[in-house]
Amino acid sequence: MNKTFIVAKNEFMKRVKTRWFVFTTLLGPIVLVAFFAVIGFVSVSAIEGGESTIVVLDETGRIGAQLNDPDGDITFVASNADEATLRQQVLDGDYSGYLVLPAGLVDGDGAARYYSTEGGGVSSFNLDLRNIIRGTVRTLRLQDQNVSTEVFEIINAGVSLETVKLSDEGEEQGSSAAYAIVGGIMGFLIYITMLIYGSVVMQGVIQEKMNRVVEIIVSSVRPFQLLMGKVLGIGAMGLVQMSFWAILIAAGTMGSGAIISLFVDPANLELPETATQTEILDAVGFQVPDLGPEVFVFFVIYFLLGYLLFSTLFAGIGSAVEQQQDAQSLMLPVMMPIIISIVFLQAVIEAPNSGLSVALSLIPFTSPIPMVVRVAMIDVPLWQLAASLTLLIGTFIGAVWVSSRIYRVGILSYGKKPSLKEIIKWMRYA
Repeated sequence: MNKTFIVAKNEFMKRVKTRWFVFTTLLGPIVLVAFFAVIGFVSVSAIEGGESTIVVLDETGRIGAQLNDPDGDITFVASNADEATLRQQVLDGDYSGYLVLPAGLVDGDGAARYYSTEGGGVSSFNLDLRNIIRGTVRTLRLQDQNVSTEVFEIINAGVSLETVKLSDEGEEQGSSAAYAIVGGIMGFLIYITMLIYGSVVMQGVIQEKMNRVVEIIVSSVRPFQLLMGKVLGIGAMGLVQMSFWAILIAAGTMGSGAIISLFVDPANLELPETATQTEILDAVGFQVPDLGPEVFVFFVIYFLLGYLLFSTLFAGIGSAVEQQQDAQSLMLPVMMPIIISIVFLQAVIEAPNSGLSVALSLIPFTSPIPMVVRVAMIDVPLWQLAASLTLLIGTFIGAVWVSSRIYRVGILSYGKKPSLKEIIKWMRYA
């Protein structure tokens, strides 16, 4: 154990002293949040696509004149031209598209048709256009039934909805979106760091093998001690980093209300300039999530266990090859569970208590990411947490046994890349 500690200390110290470690530790979550914010802003801007001009062929003689976009992004232009002419105008770029309103649309006979070079889809533009047509037709139908203005106002009156999270301790106020955002950030950080630190372990093993340095090291250190020293040393570095990030995320969560209020203009919410932070947050429908310290503790624990599991497997892969390129085919089966957990991340956020979410948070190779997201969003049953941690620790012990047997043979093997059959033989050596 003393030699394992020496290797771990060397791996830890030579990495925490680098500028890369300091930069990523201090700014990692901030850069990640800014990255997603920029992507979200650019994506929304691209989807909205700016202002659009639509030419309308109104066969009803009633709907076209009533169409109006309250946001001003869509302009409707009436036309009596035939569809062939309108089609060519759209293809020539004169209009964004043309809209056909059949004669019986107000009476519920037929459907409106929108033609454009972009086709259909589920973009916000198509949703806005559908809502504008639906609202206009509904208004005309109510007018035909001589419905009074008061009834119009009742129908169009908005209804607000506040979400309240229930727990064993009582009711917790907070926006469900805020819980999801915090959980998503934590899950994505674990995903990134497990891949990065696992790759660092593997690259270190490959580098020492290529330089033949490992032949000198194993003369005084057993392969198992070298393997565990590398994994634990780099894991200690990750533990320091993730603990700091947990504190940073906790501070950002508690101060999220103040941050949001800085970017909101009270005038846009019909509030006075002297409006308090509470009034602004109530107007935008945001409530600061009430997250206990156990959420951030589990964040660190699941990162550590997930890292130990996958970095041990990455080290075994690194010992079996001589170049980074040779490791790609062997890495795919190991990386697939991590990729699967990210692919289903949205499903976990949408339904954290679903069978899929529970299964993913119990399976050891996928549990670190979905379980952290669920812990941030809901009160996960104690038996699920206990089962998940027990299975994860047990799988890590099994991974150590497998990787150490591959490592002790592969670290001194040179020549052609071993096949999977040969690697299995290495595991069987006494």
